[in-house]
Amino acid sequence: MEQAKQLMEMVAKYESLIYDTADYIWKNPETGYREWKTSAYMEEHFEALGYTLTKAGNIPGFYADLDTGRPGPKIAILGELDSLIVGNHPDADPETHAVHACGHNAQCAILLGVAAAMKEPGALDGLCGSIRFMAVPAEELIELGFREELRKQGVIRYFGGKVEFISRGYFDGVDMAMMIHSGKLPEGKTLSVGQGCNGCITKNITFKGVASHAGGSPEAGKNALYAATCGLNAVNAIRETFVDGEHIRFHPIITEGGAAVNAIPETAKVESYVRGASFDSIRDYNKKVNLALAGAAASLGCNVELDDHPGYFPLNNDTNMTEILTEAMEAVTGPGTVTRGAWGTGCTDMGDVSAIMPAIHPHASGSIGTGHGKDYYVADKKAGCLYPAQCLTVAASMLLENDAARAKKVLAEAKPYFKSKEEYLAAIDNLTMDKDAVIYNEDGTVTLDFCQR
Repeated sequence: MEQAKQLMEMVAKYESLIYDTADYIWKNPETGYREWKTSAYMEEHFEALGYTLTKAGNIPGFYADLDTGRPGPKIAILGELDSLIVGNHPDADPETHAVHACGHNAQCAILLGVAAAMKEPGALDGLCGSIRFMAVPAEELIELGFREELRKQGVIRYFGGKVEFISRGYFDGVDMAMMIHSGKLPEGKTLSVGQGCNGCITKNITFKGVASHAGGSPEAGKNALYAATCGLNAVNAIRETFVDGEHIRFHPIITEGGAAVNAIPETAKVESYVRGASFDSIRDYNKKVNLALAGAAASLGCNVELDDHPGYFPLNNDTNMTEILTEAMEAVTGPGTVTRGAWGTGCTDMGDVSAIMPAIHPHASGSIGTGHGKDYYVADKKAGCLYPAQCLTVAASMLLENDAARAKKVLAEAKPYFKSKEEYLAAIDNLTMDKDAVIYNEDGTVTLDFCQR
């Protein structure tokens, strides 16, 4: 307990830096793979603390290692750089509509606070192993068209920042990972740890028709917008077949529905996910969704291009790390301040990290409003930034003290879904598909081709 108290004081020494970081990044929001200003701010402060950075280079983000000088496990502590797009939020950027309406500005502040505290004299006393601090881009799975262009250009392989970091080898040598997300909790609670949350497949869906004059010759056209609306209605018609416990979600937006009101729309574009609680359910229900979309397109003589890519793997919080972070936060804020949450139906690419190593992604308090909404703020920075930084600092010490006994227990008892990074990447790559799903045969029959090969 005395060690925890000393570490908490080391973090508190940087309280102003933590709050200033949260404020600066709040005022300079940037969406995924565009976070150059945010990354530069974090890089500057990490380097001022004496860290040597490994920068991602052609995308924002970096990592930095802190070695105790004694062999042992490597723990990753993460913070996310990107914002959301919520155009009607009062603090949204007037041009990009970007805003940190999910609190990633607090995550950056937490990450910097832990990194600063662990550089304090005595912070590493009695510890072994090392800590990797990771500033990661692109957690919010938005602007799928933009990310697909980056993929086609060879800038990225994956839409999610942690998935991209895994593929680039930035998690190589890491044994376990942890972070704390901001949130809104009941009175008196400072941390919530759930069992986990959904994963997803990302979908760029393009319905293809034939343009013609909407008033003069509509019979000569094939309406891609109608095909899109029929497709979305077809998916709605099969929702009752989604098994409740699998937490399946499909929530499309139409991003293009025609160019001129007097022309039959030739192209209609839709973005969506298929979310689910398990890797198998995501894959299987995605086939049902694709069949509905393809059948709807064929019913109107149109086609549909199904461009599917791996989104995020379901998050499974490690049970031993749950106990450690519970103890750490209660050392910071007192007994009874940690609660256990239910299964979440959102997604995070921390799930992909949990697919290959023990990981944990709890939520802190301090926020108000609706997450991803126009009234969201991290209003209490002590609860949303300082306490989580103290919690992670204490947890890192608990994991690596006493010859890393508790970290070794985590590793011995963990059962990640995949045995290696290579097995994981091969599995999610098999979700990728980009093809027209309707084949019009010469004999007048129609073939639907809507599954991954």
